Amino acid sequence: MNSPIVSIITPSFNCSESITKTIESVLAQTYSDWEMIIADDCSSDASVEVIQQYVDKDTRIRLIRRQWNGGPAVTRNRAIDAAKGRFIAFLDADDAWHPEKLAKQIAFMLTTESALTYTGYGRIHQNGHKLGTMKVPASVSYNDILRTNSIGCLTACYDTQKLGKVFMPNIAKRQDLALWLKILKKTDRAFGIQESLADYYVGVSSVSANKITAAKYQWRVYREVEKLSLINSVFYFSCYALQAIKNRL
Repeated sequence: MNSPIVSIITPSFNCSESITKTIESVLAQTYSDWEMIIADDCSSDASVEVIQQYVDKDTRIRLIRRQWNGGPAVTRNRAIDAAKGRFIAFLDADDAWHPEKLAKQIAFMLTTESALTYTGYGRIHQNGHKLGTMKVPASVSYNDILRTNSIGCLTACYDTQKLGKVFMPNIAKRQDLALWLKILKKTDRAFGIQESLADYYVGVSSVSANKITAAKYQWRVYREVEKLSLINSVFYFSCYALQAIKNRL
């Protein structure tokens, strides 16, 4: 019997210098039943040309070219809509997976019947310098994620057989956090593999590098997406801020 197909969701925008590494990490997976859906958000560099070379070589890789720039949430949702697999996994166009990532994660999900899972991951500067490993808890709840987001987007995978297709809220940043919260309203907990199975590349121009902007969108998730009261929003934002300070120590 064939293994369930994993749909890998990859948004692309001016990533011609990094997308090769990302695609090669998918091609190196020991789990072979996957499709990689790369949705390009009107790149102005050679991203499409680089991606097309892989599309021509492997039918499991699909390219969607958007006609207008909609941002990461819209682009990921376009790819989710086109996905044919049972499992939805996320991998941005400047990150990479370890070869055993899918094999271990899908086996874990099938064994534990988990609807949403995640793994540990390494943080690497774009110059190749290792910055450390993000360790993850064995499981998290909706309230846990409100306090601090332990789920790295490049490690997350959810089961459409249990949840249906779940799409990201259309906000410019923190849309991954908003998605985990959305899913955790449908299932009690998400479960983690406490092993580093992916690499998150950090650069000076990284979207998440601007801490002030990130904090503003964290607040917007509480107030505008989750519709939390002012008191609850202040409480969870304080937890978020304290964790950010701890991470810097």
